[in-house]
Amino acid sequence: MDKFNSLKMFLAAHDHGSFGAAANALGTDPSTISKSITRLEETLEYQLFYRSTRKLQITEAGRTYLETVRRVLAELDTCENRLISDNETPSGTLRLNLPVSYGRSNILPLLPAFCRQYPDIKLHVTFSDEYVDIIEQGIDISIRSGTVADSRLVMQKLSPMDFLIVAAPDYLKANPVSGMDQLAEHRWIRFKFKQTGKLMPMLLGNGDRVPPALESCSDYVVDDGKALVDLSAAGLGLMQAPHFVLRKALEEGRLVTLFPATEAEGFSVCMLYPKRRFLPAKVAVFIDFVRQSLSAMNETSGHTWARDITPLHQW
Repeated sequence: MDKFNSLKMFLAAHDHGSFGAAANALGTDPSTISKSITRLEETLEYQLFYRSTRKLQITEAGRTYLETVRRVLAELDTCENRLISDNETPSGTLRLNLPVSYGRSNILPLLPAFCRQYPDIKLHVTFSDEYVDIIEQGIDISIRSGTVADSRLVMQKLSPMDFLIVAAPDYLKANPVSGMDQLAEHRWIRFKFKQTGKLMPMLLGNGDRVPPALESCSDYVVDDGKALVDLSAAGLGLMQAPHFVLRKALEEGRLVTLFPATEAEGFSVCMLYPKRRFLPAKVAVFIDFVRQSLSAMNETSGHTWARDITPLHQW
């Protein structure tokens, strides 16, 4: 900061023609100006001004230095004004990284309205269910479903992860489910994690341990959330999945909820962004927009719409 002030004093001394006039312009005293420029000269090992009692005369080295100083300070001033303007009117490129299923179902439908509300913000969106180092890759906001632990990031919980057991109406007509004790008798479509190759564990809302016979059911296995929904909606069998994967199919009546939602303890949907002292306006408005939009969908940090569904059976 001392070097920056010295450069401002050097420029003011030249433009105003004396240390006294420069001091008046910058709100300081002539001796401060003189000492600052002397330190610059000692650092550069060049004399910048010829001094006299009447006026200052810039040297050849000083004139060369002056051109660079004027350009650097002007560019810095332009940059600062642009940054201030960006925070007054959100703008620039916002880089988002979204999980595939949640991103498609909950965030992608919100983006057109966001873009209309903030036309000066450009979006770069990537979809991935794998771990992404958002700091290393220059991502502004990431949304993750599951568990997250990274001390470099701010984590805001968007919602719990509620799981539902569902099936197609036609399947249930042909293969009625009267209670939990019958679940192992049915065909099941299971989700397999690409990263580990393991099946997603089943959850029961009554607190009981999942019976081995039920946990081993895996007539059909897929590693894509949409495929999971489509196969179950086509009548191939029962399935269990997070609430955000199922919303559209449930609203359309392609799937029916068999039991109340089960919350996966320790798991949630979170919004992540790098820790910083000043949050860019483009990031702040996106966070607020998503939270308000999800709240309108009856989804908050402590509640999901899945808990309001009336299932066919109780645990």
